[in-house]
Amino acid sequence: MLPKKVREPLQVHLQQVRQLHQQDLERGGGRVYLPLALSRKYPNAERAWGWQYVFPASKLSADPRSHEVRRHHVLEKNLQNAVKAAVREAGITKPASCHTLRHSFATHLLENGYDIRTVQELLGHKDVSSTMIYTHVLNKPGLGVRSPVD
Repeated sequence: MLPKKVREPLQVHLQQVRQLHQQDLERGGGRVYLPLALSRKYPNAERAWGWQYVFPASKLSADPRSHEVRRHHVLEKNLQNAVKAAVREAGITKPASCHTLRHSFATHLLENGYDIRTVQELLGHKDVSSTMIYTHVLNKPGLGVRSPVD
């Protein structure tokens, strides 16, 4: 589910990432870690554009497995810190995190009439009972599904 309004900014971002990858290649780098089976099956894939991270780290660092200097992906902690800072800057006093956004996403889908199985699939839950926890906040019978008569 990629919103239409982020498609163009994402394309611009990917162009910038591709330029960064090209610069890394010109410096003799530009390789990402691939599991051994993949690196054997596709020996040049580690340098191919299609295998690069969408959100690469700004700095190079030593790979803990091979000790090669590579560009890794941005750490989850960076996003978590950015959300925490945004919450603080917005003056929100309730606890909020990336996981809060996940809960909000699921709740809004249900409030807008999406079926529980669709929400289950989008969230990656194996069991629908994990998804059912989001229904407790709905005050509408039928999980907010609108009548065809309305």
